[in-house]
Amino acid sequence: MTTLRTFLTELGTTLKLLSRNRVAFLGLIVLVFLILLSYVGPLLWPAETRSNLAEIYQGPSLKHPLGTDFQGQDNLLQIIHGGRVILEIAFITGILTTLIAVTIGALSAFIGGAFDSVMTELINVWLTIPQFPLLAILATMLKVSDVWLLAVILALLDWPGLARQVRAQVLSLKKRDYIEAAITLDLGTPHIIFREILPNMMSYITISLIFATIGAIYQQTGLVFLGLVPLSGANWGVMLSLAYNRGAVYTSDAIMNVLSPVGAIALLQLSLVWLARGLEEVFNPRLRTSV
Repeated sequence: MTTLRTFLTELGTTLKLLSRNRVAFLGLIVLVFLILLSYVGPLLWPAETRSNLAEIYQGPSLKHPLGTDFQGQDNLLQIIHGGRVILEIAFITGILTTLIAVTIGALSAFIGGAFDSVMTELINVWLTIPQFPLLAILATMLKVSDVWLLAVILALLDWPGLARQVRAQVLSLKKRDYIEAAITLDLGTPHIIFREILPNMMSYITISLIFATIGAIYQQTGLVFLGLVPLSGANWGVMLSLAYNRGAVYTSDAIMNVLSPVGAIALLQLSLVWLARGLEEVFNPRLRTSV
């Protein structure tokens, strides 16, 4: 009960701090709305399974708020049923990327010596590799069709940039008096890194997590659009790919078939960017004291 009460108190404080920044709070509301729409929406509004040739490329109306596609199916229903995979891959990739980068970057900076030199060279070499072309090749060779497999591949390609930034942050924190005191007391490397250093980087780590998630949205959508990842169903990337392949971009009546998935992807990314703007206030102790 005490743990639950503490969690609810911290959650309330966080929401109160976010509410001060209207843009950040709007981002949180939009993100929660998209998550609910993607996970609860399919339970309330079943997907269409048949084509409707009489309503192909219809414009927005009360019956079809976002119009219809080349099969006469409702674009809004496809948006509702296509967000889950996008969200799952994005968040799993963001979390895995951050975990790998923070662990390697922090250990490299703290241990130093030969280990730091080797890891720094590995990071520098890894950063010179064109990520998306390599990602496209791996997606083709491995026949990626599983959410977790695609997320792992994306994370393994995305971690070096963040790891180098984390290393620089840890090198700076390593010189602080309380870190030197912890080293003198021989509290152990895991304790110093995960109990002393990383908690003082939570703002930076959380914002980095958000931007890693945004990057994953770009990458997976690009792979699906190019047909390199065989994710089926009403995925936003699949919608955009089908719209392009069916010539919707060249048909004025089909504009909503293109704008619907593009708008959904853009709105998801904007919500994350807006949310990131308010996180500094949440993690800044000087600002929290007034709540």
